[in-house]
Amino acid sequence: MKAVLLNEYGGPQKLQYVTDAPEPELAEDEVLVAQVATSVNPVDWKMRSGEAASMFPVTFPGILGMDISGVVRAVGSRVGGVSIGDRVIATGHATYAELVIVAARDITHLPEGLDPVDAAALPLVAGTGDQLIREACQVQSGQTVLVTGATGSVGRCAVHSARSLGAKVIAGVRKRSLKDAESLGVESVVALDDHDAVERLGRLDAIADTVGGDTASALLNKVRDGGVFGSLVGPVKDQEQPPTVRIAMMHAHPDPQRLKVFAEDLRDGKFALPVSRRLPLEEAAEAHALGEQGGIGKIVLMML
Repeated sequence: MKAVLLNEYGGPQKLQYVTDAPEPELAEDEVLVAQVATSVNPVDWKMRSGEAASMFPVTFPGILGMDISGVVRAVGSRVGGVSIGDRVIATGHATYAELVIVAARDITHLPEGLDPVDAAALPLVAGTGDQLIREACQVQSGQTVLVTGATGSVGRCAVHSARSLGAKVIAGVRKRSLKDAESLGVESVVALDDHDAVERLGRLDAIADTVGGDTASALLNKVRDGGVFGSLVGPVKDQEQPPTVRIAMMHAHPDPQRLKVFAEDLRDGKFALPVSRRLPLEEAAEAHALGEQGGIGKIVLMML
């Protein structure tokens, strides 16, 4: 089968497109999906470079990728509710390939009317943004939450999740992205690279941080007593933790029920997840190089 292999850690050039990769073997509780498309996420290039090796080690030769969008090719003997020919989406592993194995419990059927290529951009970022809000920050209706990196893919999903819970959302972005952030339907926007604007922020019930670094350190003392600072990029550095603020680290896990809601909302125009580039699978190395430069929306890899 066609796939993109990683034989050693390094730069984008270490990704090797092949046409003779071995097909994955199906277990009784799994589904084999013929991919239509997958997408590139920051965790992919962190795994490729070795930066994430302590948490996500790669067994060489390895296949990267976590987003699945395709058609069911085969089902295991203990699988119910999924049939050959079904169009599905899911979060999984080794998705830079024509054929992908995924646990049946993680499958979501593609909503009618949603482009499967656009859908390929959704699974990992939807789960990450939603769980940052619901599980890490435990946001409640009426609370005020600041989402950093709000115009990024995970940030957009976090904003959508918080708004759907009835929270008052402040979109935190860089100055150059303020206008784009206003289109998210939030209560207000703030330039996180404007010291005075950050200082004018009132006390927040929660911060959902997708950025980390100096931005996170500058914001920690904006959380009210008893509030939550939720992060998916690691602990806040060089900053003393207020004793009454809960710091919540999180790692995304598959949630097919919530993914279905996000997919339907994407189809219905209730939120947007911009796809900047659609590239063939064989250009995965270029996709990584583009993604690492930053300032670009989702990049989708298509199985042509």
